[in-house]
Amino acid sequence: MAAAEELPAGAGQDAIDELGSIRQSIDNIDAALIHLLAERFKFTQQVGRLKAAHGLPPADPTRELLQIQRLRGLAEEARLDPGFAEKFLNFIIAEVIHHHEKIAGTENVNGGARAAGSAATGSAATGANPT
Repeated sequence: MAAAEELPAGAGQDAIDELGSIRQSIDNIDAALIHLLAERFKFTQQVGRLKAAHGLPPADPTRELLQIQRLRGLAEEARLDPGFAEKFLNFIIAEVIHHHEKIAGTENVNGGARAAGSAATGSAATGANPT
């Protein structure tokens, strides 16, 4: 556990308690995110094995673009910065690409997945099936 944060002398116990409570909520959400990502990657691994078994390419740029558009819309509805949501999804897509290429045995000589940010929109990733 991290060292206790030094708070200004004027910080009352109520503020310290509230800060601890809010941080506990953040920690709980972080744990849930990790578990959700692990579950998501279980499914993308299944997709990668299915694609490899049937000679399908690791990439599905059309699906990626649709997913990015869909998640940007969801982010807007949730009042989350759509640009941040897209960056986050691009990071996940790049990792999925890497996994699919490894499963298919087609990882390129330069070390894996294509870089995120090269789809038709100019900012979306290419090369993975994000779900």
